[in-house]
Formats: sequence, structure tokens, C-alpha cells
Amino acid sequence: MKMNENISKEDRKMLNGIFWRSFTVFASRAGATKAHAPGFMYSVAPALNRYYKDDPEGRREAYMRHTTWYNITQNVGTFVMGLVASMEKKNAEEKDFDAESIVALKTSLMGPLSGIGDSIFWGVIRVIAAGVGISLAAQGSVLGPILFLLIYNIPAILTRYYLTYMGFSLGSSFIEKIYANGSMKILNKAASTLGLIMIGSMTASMVKFESKLSVPIAGGKPIEIQTYFDQLFKGLVPLGITLLCYWLLSKKVNVNWILLGVLVFAIIMGLLGVV
Repeated sequence: MKMNENISKEDRKMLNGIFWRSFTVFASRAGATKAHAPGFMYSVAPALNRYYKDDPEGRREAYMRHTTWYNITQNVGTFVMGLVASMEKKNAEEKDFDAESIVALKTSLMGPLSGIGDSIFWGVIRVIAAGVGISLAAQGSVLGPILFLLIYNIPAILTRYYLTYMGFSLGSSFIEKIYANGSMKILNKAASTLGLIMIGSMTASMVKFESKLSVPIAGGKPIEIQTYFDQLFKGLVPLGITLLCYWLLSKKVNVNWILLGVLVFAIIMGLLGVV
């Protein structure tokens, strides 16, 4: 990548350290007011320790800056880590640099980057990986969980790595350009749309409900209830169950209770001979 050509050996060592440390960013949580600030501080520590090596007071102030609230989708959050490293370098070199802009820019990126990261990694890639993995696992193939992990983690790790370098190389000018030309809004919308398409496809192909109920007819074939369900709306009951689960999630019902409810419902329907 062209953006890596001017990065020195020392910079690469520092950025690689940030990359590897970024995997622990969600390992700790400092309450609702700071969220994952400790993980962020640990991740960018190679930059802070390097640029303020001979300035203990400056290093202390840098660490104090990053005790503020932090929470970004971790696979894209490394862009902010690289960006912060770049800005901390300028702050250490230029006495008139506005240090408050570092925290301001980091905070302003949390929402947009999380929107993109959640849409792409949680709404698209994870859904695709789960679809492939579940399909193979349902057939008894050991490749199910293996492919799930590979399909999700390979792009996630590569994105995490290159965004670390991108944030450091491009600096604050990149985010200004992507906002100015409207790319951020377009990318967010496209990722959200693709995620909804994938969720709809998985609902249609993987949520099953076929009723065994039938109405006996003297001297003729019994009328199967499932036939009328299909004529009315193909996949009507699976769609209804999915929408019910979504509604319960929107009402902040714990996902474990929803899973338990679906399990109990399926057992009761099976025992009654409905499905």
C-alpha cells in the first residue's frame, strides 16, 4: 500500500504493537462513564511511551487525555488508534498544537465508525459466516465452525491491521475528505442495506415451521393446514416468529429469554404434533 511507503522501521514497530494490543481493547471496562478507556490506553501505549519518552509530564497528560469514554467497533477502531498516534506525535513535536483536538476528533469518530463497523462486520460478514457455518454444521460437517471462524476473522484481522497504518499515515485530513464528498453516508447506507438483505435471506432459508395439522375429509384426502399457509404467504409463520423475536429485542428483552422461549415453544409444538 502506498500509504506505508514513508513509514519508518520504528513507526512500523510501534504500529504493530498497537495492532496486537488492540485485540485486548474490550478486555476491560471502566464503568458506564469511561467504557473501554483502559483498553484504548493500553493499545496506544507504544505511541505515548515513545513520543513522550523524555517528557514525563507530557506522557502523564497524554494518558489522562485518554481516560475519557471510548467505545468503537473494535475491527475499525484501530483507525482511531493510528490517528491518535499521529496526532500525539505532532503534539509532542509542536508546542502550539491543540491537544484537546485529539480527544475531540477521537470522540467525533466513535459514532460514524461504529455505524460502519457494526453494519459491515456484525450485520454482513458475521451473518454470511454464520449462514455458511450453520448450513454445513446442520449437515454434520466439521467445516461448519471452521469456515465460520475463517470467513469472519480473516477480513476482520486484515481490516484491523491496515486501518492501524491508514489512521497513522493519512491523519485527520482523511476524515475531513470522506465527510466532504459524502462517502461516509453512502458507505454506511450501502452496508446497512446489504446487512438487511442478508438477514432476510437467512430468515427465509433457515427459519422453518411446517405444520403437520390436517383436517380429515370423509372419502377424500385430508386438508393440510400447511398448504393454506403457503398459499396465503410463503413462509408466513417463520416470518412472524422472526418479527416477534425482533420486537422482543426492541423491548429490551434479554436474548437468552427469547432463545429459551423459542426452544420451549418448539418442544411443545413437537409434543402436540403440530410441527
